[in-house]
Amino acid sequence: MEIAKLGEFGLIDRLTKDLQIKNPSTKYGVGDDCAVLSYPDQEVLVTTDLLMEGVHFDLTYIDLQHLGYKSAMVNISDIFAMNGTPRQLTVSMALSKRFTVEDMELFYSGLRLACDKWGVDIVGGDTTSSYTGLAISITCIGEARKEDIVYRSGARNTDLICVSGDLGAAYMGLQLLEREKAVYYAQVEEAKRKGDQRALAELSHFQPDFSGKEYLLQRQLQTEARGDIIKKLREAGIRPTAMMDVSDGLSSELMHICKQSHVGCRIFEKQLPIDYQTAVMAEELNMNVTTCALNGGEDYELVFTVPIGDLQKVEALDDVKLIGHITEERFGQVLVTRDNQEFELKAQGWNPLK
Repeated sequence: MEIAKLGEFGLIDRLTKDLQIKNPSTKYGVGDDCAVLSYPDQEVLVTTDLLMEGVHFDLTYIDLQHLGYKSAMVNISDIFAMNGTPRQLTVSMALSKRFTVEDMELFYSGLRLACDKWGVDIVGGDTTSSYTGLAISITCIGEARKEDIVYRSGARNTDLICVSGDLGAAYMGLQLLEREKAVYYAQVEEAKRKGDQRALAELSHFQPDFSGKEYLLQRQLQTEARGDIIKKLREAGIRPTAMMDVSDGLSSELMHICKQSHVGCRIFEKQLPIDYQTAVMAEELNMNVTTCALNGGEDYELVFTVPIGDLQKVEALDDVKLIGHITEERFGQVLVTRDNQEFELKAQGWNPLK
């Protein structure tokens, strides 16, 4: 069905008609000029992400359901990175005429899966037309007690640096998808050059072989916000002194923390958590796996600092790895290699404006 047949409000009604409110702070959701929220005893956290087709995602290899899921998760992740609890989400989209009502239902199904996982209410948004493809703007609203909020600026000398999960897998997944896309288009161009209609018809059913690399694809296409780590930290009685989610690359995030906290850092190459599939893919592509882990981006793991007195508590946590420590600012930001050489950290990760 063409979206124009429903119109803006018809589309919104179709996508949101059976939304159920989950949070007491959501007084009124979709259906009026504004949502109504109430936070009498909490600080309000607000984050926004803008995702542009051709810049942040490629519909050649991500379907609309996964895109909806990922679009919500990257915003929810920001709330967790402040040690908060996500509560509400608004969704705005600019659509070109190639998208149908059914396409948007797929997108919303992924969006709602992500929101249902973390108990988040979809409370509004906007839709309009686009001449250049799909644009998605999502705002997530969360809450936290004033004393619980964790900023980037709280790291102190001798604090321990920790990271959840593993690093570099999402970037390797992207490299794998880009490689297979290039192979596909090269074969299409070759078939066109030869005028081989049979080959072109067969290429319409082209299926890359991703066997043995499923984890890399999952990390790229099915982003997960690490609310489970926030829960573990709370249960262990650990309050991070500084925290960020790893969206643009570990090096970049650590440099943000160091700059805003006026400190330096030392991290150790041998301590970086890297999955086996990531290492194998890096070798296959003739890439340095440490560089990928430091600068790949889109892992959406949590990097955080804790007081040195919490060492035993941190070591007892599953899926959290100690990778270094905070130093005085004058010592800079340093990577210590496996053979004990020292290199200055550089932010070589994702830069959407470059």
